[in-house]
Amino acid sequence: MSHEKKNTILIVDDEPQILKMLNIYLNAVEFKVEEANTGKQAVRMTTSIKPDLILLDLGLPDIDGKEVIASIREWSQVPIIVLSVRSNDEEIIAALDAGADDYVTKPFGAEVLLSRIKANLRKSAIREAGEPELLNGPLRMDLVRHEVFLNGEKIALTPKEYDLLRYFIVNRGKMLTHRQILKEIWGPAHSEDMQYLRVYIGQVREKIENDPSHPSLIITEPGIGYRMETVTLPVTAAA
Repeated sequence: MSHEKKNTILIVDDEPQILKMLNIYLNAVEFKVEEANTGKQAVRMTTSIKPDLILLDLGLPDIDGKEVIASIREWSQVPIIVLSVRSNDEEIIAALDAGADDYVTKPFGAEVLLSRIKANLRKSAIREAGEPELLNGPLRMDLVRHEVFLNGEKIALTPKEYDLLRYFIVNRGKMLTHRQILKEIWGPAHSEDMQYLRVYIGQVREKIENDPSHPSLIITEPGIGYRMETVTLPVTAAA
């Protein structure tokens, strides 16, 4: 009998068909699934079962999804992915600012959801690890020497560009709002300086993208923020 630990995912949704679909899919890819139908139940279950990740619908029958996020964030950093039917950017931004890690809009494809889940579980696992270097496809950051390499070639970054790129690589695969990035890199006083951020993103793209006008690493999510795609390089056999 295998004792390999399965990651537990808590689904918080009051739609039976969504619960059924997620259950079938997540069980098939070897996750342990728990369910909550209300916000209050979700907060209680997060305390008792300590899930590895939460999929949270914002439109719950009792309390607003953002209140659920705020309650959980008082004591836990468990990754939270918001499921939203609302293409309303304000809602999504408010949820991310309240402490959610990512979002997927309904209806969503199983592959998209799985890649978001894996990215957030991986991020959670490395949060405490304090790695000496960060890798994402052609990019390598040496956190000890403060050096950045693209395809093995060292590239020159200003200190702020370095901080920005590091934040993106640590959070690769995850949605980051304009406000989150500005607050993290420039401090709370700059949380509205969107133009400032655009300029810096442009500068970093010039240095790391094959074609900065059509970026493949740092992707713009219109109206919300940016996401660094997770890149895996093809493995080449040793000579």
